[in-house]
Amino acid sequence: MTDLRTEPTQAALTPQSPPERMRAARYHQLGGPFQVDVVETPQPRPTDVLVQVKACGLVPNTINSLNPPPMVQPPALPAIYGLDPAGVVVEAGSLVHGVEVGDRVYVNPLRYCGSCRHCRKGNVLACDYASLNGYFGTGPKSAQMLLDYPHGGYAEYLVAPHYSLVRLPDQVSFETAARWGYLGTAYSGLRRAGVDMSTTVLINGMSGTLGLGATLFALALGAPMVLGVGRNAERLHRVKALAPDRIHVHATSSSRSIEDWAREVTRGIGADVVVDALPERSPAAAFSAAAAALARGGTHVNIGGILEDVTMSPPRIMTSNQSYLGSFWFTTAEGQEMADLAASGTVNLDVFEHEIYGLEDLDTAMAALSAGEREGGFSNFVISPDK
Repeated sequence: MTDLRTEPTQAALTPQSPPERMRAARYHQLGGPFQVDVVETPQPRPTDVLVQVKACGLVPNTINSLNPPPMVQPPALPAIYGLDPAGVVVEAGSLVHGVEVGDRVYVNPLRYCGSCRHCRKGNVLACDYASLNGYFGTGPKSAQMLLDYPHGGYAEYLVAPHYSLVRLPDQVSFETAARWGYLGTAYSGLRRAGVDMSTTVLINGMSGTLGLGATLFALALGAPMVLGVGRNAERLHRVKALAPDRIHVHATSSSRSIEDWAREVTRGIGADVVVDALPERSPAAAFSAAAAALARGGTHVNIGGILEDVTMSPPRIMTSNQSYLGSFWFTTAEGQEMADLAASGTVNLDVFEHEIYGLEDLDTAMAALSAGEREGGFSNFVISPDK
């Protein structure tokens, strides 16, 4: 394993002819290690593409996803995990149009049927077949989709439907694109909450993996004031340094409540939008403490990992004309918007410190991630089959 904390180098863009067999890190049994096996290289169907993987994200929740809660569907074992693959198109099916061999792409792992009433209305996350390829399924029929697309990004190649591709501009490296899942989750939540140039945003868990992405895109969407809450004061101030005139931070170790602090900063109004980006297993009290800072007429959007039930006051929500949303993942269209924002220089994605591991080092990488060997959201753990 080599730990790279420097600017990423672009991988060669000349696609290689796919071999008959490939290396893949497979998970064989619960609690066991990943094992690098040699398996058949998948073949694209008429509406699929074959992508040579250059980088795939290792997200903080990967360890939890290996033994997921009852509300989600795990893939059949042995499984090839890998949620956020980026690479080069090396083959395109006969019914794929507008995609060229050699295209640099991020592969959105969101899979859906495309035929049900939810899909036809554009609400693909509500599809009964909705799944995150290389991770788990969220719909009651997602087990079938996970069988249809069994290859995640911890392999040299994967097959994906043409609708999943986000074209990457030169400004976005494969390593940065391997962060697209958490960035996209934050971006979609901000968009659903209507964040724009007149919105004050409070991000609960600002310096974490989700929270840092929410901060970057809140700035890109024009939010004039971004309030950040977190446990680590040093990391919070590192985030503040990205836009010191627009970002205000508050450590939860302070004796002052989040609500009192936020209302003082906003001259008594509160935050127009509160984004909860807390990690899994955070206490419900931490969720409620930030939600209390929501302004009248404001919107609270939950993209985080709180698993406990929280207490809410329907009369207060009603009389304050507030909205509470849950937002999960993002569409390919939103992923392309993010790429376009990066291409135009509207969002700065140069803040990440890429820590790159090979397929054989996947367990080592997960152990480092689990042990907290990272700089909050600034650390970007990446698996590279080329390494």
